[in-house]
Amino acid sequence: MSSSSQTRSASWMPAVSLSIVGLVILMMGSPASGMDVLVTHHLNALNGTLVKLSCTFTSCYKVDHAKFAMNWTYKESSNATDEEEEMFMTYKHRMTTVKTARFGDRVLFAGNLDKNDVSVTISDIQLSDNGIYNCYVRNPPDRQQGHGAINLSVLTELPPPRDSTIAVAIGASVGGILALLILSMVVVKCIRRKQKQEPLSDEQKTDEEGKTDGEGGAEEGTNLMMKPEATQKV
Repeated sequence: MSSSSQTRSASWMPAVSLSIVGLVILMMGSPASGMDVLVTHHLNALNGTLVKLSCTFTSCYKVDHAKFAMNWTYKESSNATDEEEEMFMTYKHRMTTVKTARFGDRVLFAGNLDKNDVSVTISDIQLSDNGIYNCYVRNPPDRQQGHGAINLSVLTELPPPRDSTIAVAIGASVGGILALLILSMVVVKCIRRKQKQEPLSDEQKTDEEGKTDGEGGAEEGTNLMMKPEATQKV
């Protein structure tokens, strides 16, 4: 390796070390709250191609298909109102594609609930599909819903690839370390959450069972999955 390459590699290490330390401190200090939803926050797609919107989640509890709920929604921008946010995929007892004028038959479920994966694909992506895609997930007995937002930019041509051999090598090494850290932190978080979460009273159980009774559908899914504005700001 040349001296310039060694210099560039060395310059990465302090930042990488600080990132790891910061991540550990953040996760150790975070309170035991709802589930975590993992998405790619900024995504580029080539006009006319098929794009996958990946959404996975971590939970301390196995998915119960009878209680699990999920919504995918779209809005043109962060300034869009609740009325302008449209749902195009929902799960309540069964997966349902909500046909809209925008997407038609272009949306397909591409995940696996048993693997905590609720990803979808959109075929023949168009410039008009630019916007924010929201993935809402609820997995009782986790009481708080998870939320992830993807800002999708549809391009007429993708930017040329960059020569990032060093960055890829360092990223691969750091990625392995972060994976182990995240796994251990999730275990600790789950233990804390279960210790902190009080058992539901008989009255609360009756209320929650009433909320999840009935057949699933697009309208019921919308009522079940509260948007952040109605519950908590994300």
